[in-house]
Amino acid sequence: MAGTVRTLPRPTEAELEILQVLWERGSCTVRDVHEVLHRRDGTGYTTALKLLQIMYEKGLVERDESNRAHVYRAVVDKARTQRRLLTDLAHRLFDGSSSKLALEALGNARLTRPDLDRLRALL
Repeated sequence: MAGTVRTLPRPTEAELEILQVLWERGSCTVRDVHEVLHRRDGTGYTTALKLLQIMYEKGLVERDESNRAHVYRAVVDKARTQRRLLTDLAHRLFDGSSSKLALEALGNARLTRPDLDRLRALL
């Protein structure tokens, strides 16, 4: 349907790990993603490959197949994904209240002077 905005699925925890790699590094091969994930938590190559294939099918990443090694790029924007997940968390755990979510997060954090300054500026 023309003009319809497609809502992408919410990424799983494992998919978010891969998105973090792609957001930090830009376009990557499966091997590039695997090397980062393996250093972090021992993820195997075939696991990284399978997750990227699933993410491609879901529309979370694009795949350039013009070279022998396929290159993946995140389709979803980091800031937009963060906002979406925070909104979802606020709805599921804090009765839709962003302020309750923020207060809970701040109540469990040790804030630095720059963090406090940024919060004052936001308020």
